[in-house]
Amino acid sequence: MLGVDYPIIQAPMGWIARSQLASAVSNAGGLGIIETSSGELDNIRAEIEKMADLTDKPFGVNIAQAFVRDPGIVQFVIDQGVRFVTTSAGNPMAYTAQLKEAGLTVFHVVPTLKGALKAVEAGVDGLVVEGGEGGGFKNPDPVASMVLLPLIRSKVDVPIVAAGGMLDGSTMAAAFALGAEGIQMGTRMVSAAESPVHDNWKNAIVEGAETGTVMLNQRHSPALRALKTERSLDLQFSEDNVFGQFGDAQALYFGGDMNAAIALTGQVQGRIESIEPVGDVISGCVEQFYATLDTMTDRYLRG
Repeated sequence: MLGVDYPIIQAPMGWIARSQLASAVSNAGGLGIIETSSGELDNIRAEIEKMADLTDKPFGVNIAQAFVRDPGIVQFVIDQGVRFVTTSAGNPMAYTAQLKEAGLTVFHVVPTLKGALKAVEAGVDGLVVEGGEGGGFKNPDPVASMVLLPLIRSKVDVPIVAAGGMLDGSTMAAAFALGAEGIQMGTRMVSAAESPVHDNWKNAIVEGAETGTVMLNQRHSPALRALKTERSLDLQFSEDNVFGQFGDAQALYFGGDMNAAIALTGQVQGRIESIEPVGDVISGCVEQFYATLDTMTDRYLRG
């Protein structure tokens, strides 16, 4: 459906998911995604243009509806010539029909069964099912992938990409066992060698524990799963909508000031032990996926 070698998609992190990272993912056989959640459409157009020089493989674009409210975003994406789009943080009824009429394949990101059913009703080609253990913007009432994936699979028949906790071949095999046909990696890609973020953030991920993230803003929307830092812990029990206190993202992302903004990070950081090239991440994931299936077959079917 996507024209890629491996069903591994890179998450569309704001400012991070641009040509440097997305082209590395596509060249490694996965599907790189260019973000729009930064709202910097002129820069994003330039990043998409760069992709032509960096890869001849497929890539996609994400429309983060809550953060890009310009109704012209749909035509903007169509005009870029991409064939795949994920929509998120909004109503799937808003853009799906127009995107599909233009010949794009559309997957919508969902954190609940209700959202999944609405997206299927809207006519999406597939779903990105996002468990609450993942980093970034979240449902204020998060559901873990172990529950959410099989629940949604039991109610829909469109392809599913599993997000939240996805890291390697074993998590990929588990996701497939629960009903997915692909996986999306976020935190693993933030910490990859080709990620443009500062080494301070990458090293914090590598050094972090599985308990090293915190959910913020659960009294409002969107909630956020973030790295435990002095800034995020100060905001943990705030009654206010802390999204307005997100901070200077670029000072964190590219300047390395870990308290300048909220460092969106998933619980899977507790399993990331090194900064690796994207190609190694993807090839290692695929190899371990098949090795996991072989091991389980030998242990439970041939034993």
